[in-house]
Amino acid sequence: MLIDSHVNLHAPQFDEDRDEVIARARKAGVGLMVEISDKLTTFEATHGIAMANPDIWCTVGVHPHEAKDAAELTAATLVELAQRPKVVGIGECGLDFHYDFSPREIQAAVFRQHVAAARETGLPLVIHTREADAVMGAILKEEHAAGPFKMLMHCYTSGAELAGIAAELGAWFSVSGIATFKAAEDVRAVIRDMPADRIIVETDCPYLAPIPHRGRRNEPAYISHVLDKLAEIRGWSAEEADQKTTEAFFGLFDRIPRSA
Repeated sequence: MLIDSHVNLHAPQFDEDRDEVIARARKAGVGLMVEISDKLTTFEATHGIAMANPDIWCTVGVHPHEAKDAAELTAATLVELAQRPKVVGIGECGLDFHYDFSPREIQAAVFRQHVAAARETGLPLVIHTREADAVMGAILKEEHAAGPFKMLMHCYTSGAELAGIAAELGAWFSVSGIATFKAAEDVRAVIRDMPADRIIVETDCPYLAPIPHRGRRNEPAYISHVLDKLAEIRGWSAEEADQKTTEAFFGLFDRIPRSA
């Protein structure tokens, strides 16, 4: 089953043809999608997309870029919203020290609230991390010692050391279209060492379109290109890649029924 574990269908890039994009994904064989929350002000749109489509589920959370506008966010708020039907994850959340759109200390504080919500609900934490390896590694180890939680290192492009820390803590990893980029050999090197039973795939649409669509708006119908590249990187057959990533997906997002 083709599964896109990270879509942003609420994004304005899809305002003109959202239904057509979803239809193209289905025609391309995509059986499930997870629509990702990036801020609470758009959560109603995110949740609405999931509720309107039997093959789409969603998360609730605040992206680190938006943390400055959610400095007072509490785990209790996330836990409450996570009780809604079809909410299957907490996030996208984390640290982004590349753009620093939000102060780093606020990013960290807001991220810890998401960790607490994931721990309380048992839902997987969808983590965004960019150029923050040392701080992210320290927070993950500290928080995990306080109480375990499931986590996904989404669209992983950080270093091997953080990948190793996360893997030891039981993290899943998702591979995106970046793996197809010519200059991304460092990313592919890390992918080769990821735990084979905890790898899933995503488009992160409308961003990061894989080759041969790079430079255009990304959409879930392109997820097969990511899966094919993962198979090539790991030396798996297409069937193995499909089977392994499907099993890993349902192991992570265990609130989604296999019959979905």
